[in-house]
Formats: sequence, C-alpha cells, structure tokens
Amino acid sequence: MYQAVIKAIDNANNADPNSVKFEGQSYAKEFLYAMRMTDMLTRFKPDADELMHIAARGQHIERWRSPRSDFPLGKQGYYQWRGALYDFHAERVTALMKTAGYSIADCERVYAAVAKKNIKHNPDSQLIEDIASLVFIEHYMLDFAMSKPDYDEAKWLGIIRKTWQKMSSEAHEFVLGGQIALPEPLKPLILKALN
Repeated sequence: MYQAVIKAIDNANNADPNSVKFEGQSYAKEFLYAMRMTDMLTRFKPDADELMHIAARGQHIERWRSPRSDFPLGKQGYYQWRGALYDFHAERVTALMKTAGYSIADCERVYAAVAKKNIKHNPDSQLIEDIASLVFIEHYMLDFAMSKPDYDEAKWLGIIRKTWQKMSSEAHEFVLGGQIALPEPLKPLILKALN
C-alpha cells in the first residue's frame, strides 16, 4: 500500500509543467520539492511512521493546479488561496490512500496533517509544518529573497520570525544545532532575526 501511494504521488508531481534545475539536472518543480520534504523528514525525525512519510511527500501534490492568480490580490486573497491549497493537497493525497486500501482512520490522520489542522495541538500537523519550514529555509529562502529585491531588512526580519514562530522547539534546536544548511548570504539576517 505504502509504495503504491508514494509512487502515485511521485507520478502526479512529475506531471508538473514547471521545471527547475538542481545540480545540473532538470526536475518537475513539485517532484523535487516532495523529494526534499522526504529527505528533511528522514533527517529531522528518522523514526517517523509511514503515514507521516505519505503526508510529507504529498504536502504540495499538484500545487500548480491551484495558482495564486485564481484568488484575489492582497493578504486576504493570499490566505484564501493558502487555506484552499491545504484542503486540495489533503484531499488528493487521501484519495490516493483510499485507492491503495488505507483505512478511514489513517486517511483522516494524513488529511489533518497535510491540511495543517490544529497546528501546535496536533503533533502530526506540527511535524509537517516543521518539515515545510526547514525545507523552505534550506532550499527556498534564498531564491525567495532574490525575487523580492524591494523588501527591506525589517520586512525580512518579520518573515524569518514568522517562519520561526510556526516551528516547534525541536525544529528550532535542529536549525540552531547546525543540522540544516543556512543560505550563506542570509545567515547574518537569520541569526539577527532569532536573537
């Protein structure tokens, strides 16, 4: 069952029309993101069960199918988009799980984690939030910074602090203990934000 779901998620994400280069190779954008989520989960929580591996792998499944441009501009539109994405991803992943024969209880557990239900109270949701935040810091924060040249230091300190607030104390220790590669150009800013 597990391998069938992972393969189905990978096949779905490999259909992403957006591609990215990494270490000289081209990847479907969401496929590479899913690989990074799995890698980070293995590093951060090596004893995570198969349901959390499914949740991590499918956290961005077919994200391109729900573009930001389908929602209103501004902060309210952004939050509508993000909330809709959480449910879209959770529904897609659990549909694949049901097809593979997982129980309703297992599907509900993964749905809650992927949809980020009750973060800070649901350890599964918090785990997926931690992994997503760690992946963002290690792999995507620098590109995001380069795409926002108009953001000043105060804006960046706020973004870094908001990301930090979403994370658990275990994830904080993981970062501060040198377990992830901080983007070198942003390292002084990140350390300043955390002091």
